[in-house]
Amino acid sequence: MLEIAENGRTWLLSGPASSYAVHVTDRDELLHLHWGPAIALADAEALAVRPLPEYWPFESPLDGREEYPVEGGPRFTRPALSVRTEERRGTQWTFEGHDVEDAELRLRFADDGLAITLHYRMRHDVVERWVTLRNEGPAAELLRADSATWTLPDRDEWRLSQLHGRWASESRLVRSPLTYGEKVIGSRRGHTGHQHLPWVALDTDATEERGEVYGCALGWSGSWRIAVAQLPDARVQITGGAGHDDSGLLRLATGETFTTPVFAGLWTDAGFGGASRAWHAYQRAYVVPDAERDRPVLFNSWEATEFDISEDQQRELARRAAEVGVELFVVDDGWFGTRTSDRAGLGDWTPNPDRFPAGLKPLADDVHALGMQFGIWVEPEMVNPDSELYRAHPDWVQHQVGRTRTELRNQLVLNLAREDVREHLFEQLDELLSSAPIDYVKWDFNRCFTDAGWPGEAYPQRLWVDHVRALYDLLDRLRAAHPGVAFESCSGGGGRIDLGIMSRTDQVWTSDNTDPLDRLAIQDGFSQVHPARVMAAWVTDSPNTQLNGRASSLRFRFVSAMAGVLGVGGDLTRWTEAELAEARDWVALYKEIRPLVQRGELHRLRPPRGGLSAVQYVRGDESVVLAWLQAQSYGEPVPALRLRGLDPAASYECRETGEAYRGAVLLHHGLRTGLRGDLDATVLRLRRI
Repeated sequence: MLEIAENGRTWLLSGPASSYAVHVTDRDELLHLHWGPAIALADAEALAVRPLPEYWPFESPLDGREEYPVEGGPRFTRPALSVRTEERRGTQWTFEGHDVEDAELRLRFADDGLAITLHYRMRHDVVERWVTLRNEGPAAELLRADSATWTLPDRDEWRLSQLHGRWASESRLVRSPLTYGEKVIGSRRGHTGHQHLPWVALDTDATEERGEVYGCALGWSGSWRIAVAQLPDARVQITGGAGHDDSGLLRLATGETFTTPVFAGLWTDAGFGGASRAWHAYQRAYVVPDAERDRPVLFNSWEATEFDISEDQQRELARRAAEVGVELFVVDDGWFGTRTSDRAGLGDWTPNPDRFPAGLKPLADDVHALGMQFGIWVEPEMVNPDSELYRAHPDWVQHQVGRTRTELRNQLVLNLAREDVREHLFEQLDELLSSAPIDYVKWDFNRCFTDAGWPGEAYPQRLWVDHVRALYDLLDRLRAAHPGVAFESCSGGGGRIDLGIMSRTDQVWTSDNTDPLDRLAIQDGFSQVHPARVMAAWVTDSPNTQLNGRASSLRFRFVSAMAGVLGVGGDLTRWTEAELAEARDWVALYKEIRPLVQRGELHRLRPPRGGLSAVQYVRGDESVVLAWLQAQSYGEPVPALRLRGLDPAASYECRETGEAYRGAVLLHHGLRTGLRGDLDATVLRLRRI
């Protein structure tokens, strides 16, 4: 809901539980008024008439109170907008008015031919914010154009939550006290990055189920930056957007427009778990394509075969995958060009004639005949120097004149910002998806930008932004041309996970680390902001030869992967008949609980810190608990799990124990799982009776 004061200078957006208010003063200063529990318009108007403190000359009364700080004038905080022309630098804007369309508020400002529009939209209790800049004057350089600055209320001792990591160890949750100064996270790598997810949360004393939490998530799949600042007067602001520094984002010629990505914010008083559930509901409703449709159980060939693949071998894997209940069979790397290792073939997206002499269609038809969908792996933004594409167009890669072209994983990055590159990729991929009944594409991105040059381009810095915009355009066009094809985002695992890429793909590859124990911590961090509906997880072979050599039971591997979108990635031709039979039972069970896992409300019962850990999903009258016993000392009892989200007055039947429990007992006293040293994971199913 959007309410506007009679003077047309105070606006209040309200969701089911929260409100957001801003105000433009008579001096055209845009001030933040409120973000938090729901208030009335009269409350916002009362906040609008409060005078600013008089800090000048050594501090500014605007700092920490402006809704969108610009560079210039009496301001000392980090600017969200920094503009440079040949004559001047900075912004001195005037308020032009506001517009409302489809519950979207637009506040319009102008400065010497630059039109600045701030956009607001409340969805559930998530506030979406972004900015449009249109240049009607002489050429202007955008040094920085952030999507939003978020202002927090006065509180004591803020605590910052963030998700950090590295390849194969993504999404690790860490919480630390916020101190004076700035905490800056981001990516300088050209993609979202394994090192940080573009999300932060702040609280003072929240628990998993209680307390105020403020969270912000950025929808951008390239380099980005989020700065959390505690100012000298203890006020806190969060500023974020595309780009990793202030060296130049874009140059806007006369008539050109730039729209920033969405930077979304959420307030809740239901603790970290309540914040996660709100984020998940928002993404399923407004971000993830076809989120109401559950994702199928897939098999991926990578860990079973790597590059050593053949058509007959894939048929045998497909036959075994179908026997255990898999619904989607995916041929990973090695099906195209001269791709027998990672040294050649990237860029040549036609089937290898020795391995697939009649193309992919015969295998795809056989997979469909087995009752499964068919998918493939691609990495369109990359090229090997040993490829037909590179030999024909060496100028199509990012590079700096006179510098060695850095190869990582024996590959270079194509310059998607070039229209000819983008058109070539669309034509190749469109032809590929038309050549065979392909239902699914795993879209990978296996190296960072290093030589982000564009020889001959007047403003080569725009490559950083335009590459991402071109990626989005390419995905949008392919989805429109092939509406039945689903896409997965991958970047060496979790290197490109954000609201921007998730609005164009059906799921994401969470991590290249498939060790089921390591995955518990990765999935716990991921769940802080993103839903299980998009979190792909595989059951692979034991011991885990890809990373750590750890042995784990098939039960533990399956229950770990069942917490998201279940996949299988082991070499099924080497599994015993007993293992295949057990796998068939686990897949069947997952299909039964899939609607709860992928579309239910998540409750993190016990974090993965050793000992017992568990998550619970609730949907309607049903609930499912996935629990893991990571370690147990001799004689130490396994604690009961206190469940969440149930009706305390109702009774529930537990399918594992065959007993009935009152909801109040489960909420306050807990449920024993029966886990022990030789039973290291379990699935508990509860139904209201």
